[in-house]
Amino acid sequence: MRSDLMKKGLTRVPHRALFKGAGLTDEELNKPIIGVVNSQNDIIPGHIHLDTIANAVKAGILAHGGTPLAFPAIGVCDGIAMGHQGMRYSLVSREHIADSVEIMAMAHPFDALVFIPNCDKIIPGMIMAALRVNIPSIFVSGGPMLPSIVKNGKVTLSDTFEAVGRSAAGEISEKELKELEDEACPGCGSCAGMFTANSMNCVTEVLGLGLPGNGTIPAVSARRVRLAKEAGKLIMRLCERDIKPRDIVTADAIHNALAADMAIGCSSNTVLHLLAICHEAGVTLDLDYINTVSKATPHLVRLSPAGSATIADLDLAGGVHAVLKELDKLKLLKTDCVTVTGKTLKENLEGCARTDPEIIRDKETAHSPDGGLAVLRGNLAPDGAVVKKGAVLPEMLVHSGPARVFDREEDCTESLIAGKINPGDVIVIRYEGPKGGPGMKEMLTPTATLAGMGLDKTVALVTDGRFSGASRGSSIGHVSPEAAEGGLIAFVREGDTISIDIPANKLELKVDPKVIEERRKNFKPVEKPVPRGVLSSYRRRVTSANTGAILKEE
Repeated sequence: MRSDLMKKGLTRVPHRALFKGAGLTDEELNKPIIGVVNSQNDIIPGHIHLDTIANAVKAGILAHGGTPLAFPAIGVCDGIAMGHQGMRYSLVSREHIADSVEIMAMAHPFDALVFIPNCDKIIPGMIMAALRVNIPSIFVSGGPMLPSIVKNGKVTLSDTFEAVGRSAAGEISEKELKELEDEACPGCGSCAGMFTANSMNCVTEVLGLGLPGNGTIPAVSARRVRLAKEAGKLIMRLCERDIKPRDIVTADAIHNALAADMAIGCSSNTVLHLLAICHEAGVTLDLDYINTVSKATPHLVRLSPAGSATIADLDLAGGVHAVLKELDKLKLLKTDCVTVTGKTLKENLEGCARTDPEIIRDKETAHSPDGGLAVLRGNLAPDGAVVKKGAVLPEMLVHSGPARVFDREEDCTESLIAGKINPGDVIVIRYEGPKGGPGMKEMLTPTATLAGMGLDKTVALVTDGRFSGASRGSSIGHVSPEAAEGGLIAFVREGDTISIDIPANKLELKVDPKVIEERRKNFKPVEKPVPRGVLSSYRRRVTSANTGAILKEE
């Protein structure tokens, strides 16, 4: 056992003494030691209940011959961090989580790990750590929040962000705004739509690192607790068979994750995180391959923010594996991949079926013949940009308009609320990329304000930053190279024409190249001041969005 490094032999008397000081017995020390990585905190509604999940995992481990030892991981709530300096720290936390879990797992040689994430950066950060440490590992999330049921139907967190724009437009009263604030988040769980957290939990399931149901079983369901106990049981089997994360996260598994991503219409952030995950797994992922998969994969599921259905509806319809079953019928999956069940994906799909053909459609009734995400290229984004195509209104798939340029997200939001953005405009928010932000802030506030004001029907937004999975509309992010690196987005001027053609995967600045070269002369990027510490270090080391915003070696 790997844990023998810290518990066996004469020289480990002091180590065993320390373990016994923590209350462990000789019998417990003779069993495999399983690390339980718990990201519980009292800040994020998606994480407030994770001790319940951790206790269920521990019960499963104890019942099947292991000794569970828990340790924590941090978590940033993107919704609470949104729209202020806190959002600079969100993506940064992904690297911190990966580093801190690696530190704990290498300093204390566990035999295996169970990861309990539930939100945004926590999930990919933990996957990155699992691939680095590469010992038997399994993931069990805390599960999605239920939607709130109100007199006008279902509401989720994204409705509260859009309500800001509706309020500014005079469409709803202060009383209605307060009622929405009180009701939108009815309890624990990751926010109820197909936002980044649930997207990544679904992707984890498809990769084979999480059990069937990991992405969709509601947080408040007893099934979620039973799933956690099953994860505790199966980690012991993975330990016995020595099945490791790099055995599971292969090029074929990444292909499957992309296909599911396109079919479900996941957050554009999945592209950023899959690139980083591939880096840790030693798998090459080219942005153009993402478009190849997208063009071949029908969009079968449309959830909030693209539609009114939620993750709970997808769960009732059969869950992620029912979607995979439809994709397998179309021969769009690589089903020989091993998974944490100890079985192949093909074996896991036996008996799976959709129970609601409106929530999970087939090829003939698909929302579109191709996938919910697209990578755009052109002179404005030669290294790529990403859009959640499935959440773009049909009339905005092709758009051309004058640029409205902002060097800060906050300035854009102020202009929106002040009524200074006109129908037909193309908003450009720059210097919000990985290095320029720094931190590549999510910008749900301006996109939700646009939607709330009804401007998503006529206004596009282009940025070197990124968007929340709750964003909808013609919101194009991850523009690479970013402004801080001298990308063309740095030279856009107020009134320049920007052309967007999502079906053709094009993003172009319609300005004479000679004019651009003149603007490049004496270029000095805007450098936003940051305090000493993690942001300063991150700015020095972070790479472009098209590489997953991973950190380069100093």
